[in-house]
Amino acid sequence: MTLRDGLAAILVVTILGLAFVAIKAGLETVPPLMLCALRFGFAALPAALVIRPPRAPMALVAGFGLALGVGQFGLLMTAIRFGMPAGLSSLLIQVQVPLTVALAWAVQKERPRGLQVVGGGIALLGVAAVALERSGGAPPGPLLLVVGAALSWACANVIVKRIGRVDMLALMVWGSLATTPPLLILSLIIEGPGALAALAHPNWTAVGSVAFQAYPTTLLAFGLWNGLLTRYPAAAVTPFALLVPVAGILSTHLVLGEPLSADILVGGSLILIGIALSLRGGRSAVRSSGRDVLGPAADAPQP
Repeated sequence: MTLRDGLAAILVVTILGLAFVAIKAGLETVPPLMLCALRFGFAALPAALVIRPPRAPMALVAGFGLALGVGQFGLLMTAIRFGMPAGLSSLLIQVQVPLTVALAWAVQKERPRGLQVVGGGIALLGVAAVALERSGGAPPGPLLLVVGAALSWACANVIVKRIGRVDMLALMVWGSLATTPPLLILSLIIEGPGALAALAHPNWTAVGSVAFQAYPTTLLAFGLWNGLLTRYPAAAVTPFALLVPVAGILSTHLVLGEPLSADILVGGSLILIGIALSLRGGRSAVRSSGRDVLGPAADAPQP
């Protein structure tokens, strides 16, 4: 992975970590499915009026939008609203890393290298070191919702790899457009008319929450993330997501004043070591095979 793309991955995980603060703030006044619908609705419109659809099958674009919007963030926001701590959610959702690697292996035939597997395992140990310290009293129902959100994120990642190299801004805009109506319908069915009533007098916190989730998070961060997934194997990209909980917990410390602890420092160190090994494994594969296995997804075998 180039230095430029590595820095892009760091920017992505920083924004995604900060997004947990924005989600928590928005859920104080807006129900989760409605907040999710607003996020993707503003990401899609008015941009869809001037940005053409990506050159990809619309079924895949819609599937990506549904996996990301209804699956990942619909379940995640609902879990946080019903008692799942935001910091712990940012940790648990990283189960998507091994799920993505496994799905990419099964669907895209991207077999991870040995050092990448070891590095991913060490990074997951770092996540577990923090999660075990903070998981006491976590409600089982919302916890399962976050696991479902992680599986949905993994599915969205693999769909992006199937789509290949397209205009990522267009993919995010039209994927957001595809998921907005289902989210609105689900909100009205599950959350009732009160979901609309919460929008009658929005406060600045809710407005800021939606704006941060729609633009820096959805369009910028996920646009960059999807671009990385189309250029590199999943095993080389997804370990960076294990930095999201570190960024999330640091942001809650800086913004909300939550204290740091030794488990964060130990877990964060393991995550960094695991990512370094994963990237080293990718470079070793290049030297041993004589070809760039970290090249475009379009060069990978197609199912």
